[in-house]
Amino acid sequence: MSRRYREDLEYSDAELVQGCSEGKTLFQERLYKRYFSFAMSISIRYTSDEAGAMEIVNDSYMKVLGNLDDYDTSRSFKSWYGRIIVNTAIDSYRKNMKFTGSLQPDEIPGQEVSEPEIESELTVTDILSLLNQLPGNCKIVFNLYEIEGYTHEEIAEMTGVGASTSRSTLARAKKMLRHLYKINFNPVKRSHEAV
Repeated sequence: MSRRYREDLEYSDAELVQGCSEGKTLFQERLYKRYFSFAMSISIRYTSDEAGAMEIVNDSYMKVLGNLDDYDTSRSFKSWYGRIIVNTAIDSYRKNMKFTGSLQPDEIPGQEVSEPEIESELTVTDILSLLNQLPGNCKIVFNLYEIEGYTHEEIAEMTGVGASTSRSTLARAKKMLRHLYKINFNPVKRSHEAV
């Protein structure tokens, strides 16, 4: 184990936060590095590219440093930071409103006869590719509800839309994802192509 990695493990989150509060650059760097992968894993789900995700990571970390006085040390730093990342992603979406997917709601076939068979071999890249094709509002609501676990009431509060709008947006997002899955990963289509 490298000496630098050992040094990072010597500090608890509380100690790193305290050092950041005191303006110690080394502690700010270590806290950023410790949670970089975590922050990117959330941010990438709300953007269409890595550059946008990096912007969210950096903006959210600046918010962390600027709001350390609001952090309740009796709670998990990771969950507090996660909420800041999600809120930063929503703010970024509102500010830019250009994160629209290539598929529009009116391009989806009206009635679905059956659910597609789900291929268990989808990679993270495949899943992100499907999510990136959703319009921005559908992507935000899907992530908040299905992945982050927020209720429709919480989503309404966070995004400024009604809870019923959140519910219908989620239903539309799921319908779009089923359609996108059928076009991109249809196992029946693949088996016919292989013959």
